Amino acid sequence: MEAATHHHVEVLARLKANLESCILGKSSEIELLLTAMLAGGHVLLEDVPGTGKTVLIKALARSIDGQFRRIQCNPDLLPSDITGVSIYHPKEEKFLFRSGPIMTHILLVDEINRATTKTQSALLEAMEERHITVDGDLHELPTPFLMLATQNPIDFEGTYMLPEAQLDRFMIKLSLGYPSEAAEKQMIASQSQAHPMEALQAVMDTSHVLAMQEQVRRVHMDDAVADYLVTLSRKTREHHAVFLGASPRATLSLVLAAKAYAFLHHRDYVIPDDIKYLAPYVLGHRMILHSEARMDGASVNSVLSAIFEQVRVPVRLEK
Repeated sequence: MEAATHHHVEVLARLKANLESCILGKSSEIELLLTAMLAGGHVLLEDVPGTGKTVLIKALARSIDGQFRRIQCNPDLLPSDITGVSIYHPKEEKFLFRSGPIMTHILLVDEINRATTKTQSALLEAMEERHITVDGDLHELPTPFLMLATQNPIDFEGTYMLPEAQLDRFMIKLSLGYPSEAAEKQMIASQSQAHPMEALQAVMDTSHVLAMQEQVRRVHMDDAVADYLVTLSRKTREHHAVFLGASPRATLSLVLAAKAYAFLHHRDYVIPDDIKYLAPYVLGHRMILHSEARMDGASVNSVLSAIFEQVRVPVRLEK
């Protein structure tokens, strides 16, 4: 039986078409974004300014008819600017919670690595637990909650490296990159009169997103594929060039991402190729190489390629 009903297949196709009308020539990157959304994970977009990161995220929020908030990070940003504050109301003689921008469905944290580490850490609880704590009181976030953070390359002036604990909370890290020459020419033509975002219509609502997330969790993963995934993850901790390998959280993220990717491609089961394709995006940003290995020319992708060659791919699966 297919993982996605005919309705879900149709809606996902319309959603992808919506995003592709705003960001041209980035079909693979859009699929990765949708994979994270279906898996309930967060996304880190690393790129130079002006490549369409913010437009893509706004287009996603509008397409699912979700609440959208944006935080522009800078060194002066405080944790309370993100979570909100409790303010004393004299007439009611009690403290009232005034929510911050984090209380939304789609949260864009723009240039996250321009915020101080203290402010960045304010996002950890929300990313993992889907709630925040302000003055000792717990506040649940809306569902679904998807955080998409953008960051400039770390050698840009005024940027801070994200802590390992926070990087580990991002399910997928990707880069849009510059468009091809053909896509850039098409972009000029398509935006000569108006931006495609202005005509964008919602193709689903947040309840549809929650329903699909629930269905994703029921996608089948054969024991042989699960063993293959776990072995790959564990090999990242054992490789001689790796100082810090993928965490158990990363393993679970790869499981969910693989199920979501299979669902996106209208399958109710995961295949090894799903794992191989997603591993660099799910595990790569969680791996830290020894400085000596980097000096010798090693990279995370080259280490992952070597690990893929060491691990036997399961060839017969029971569906």
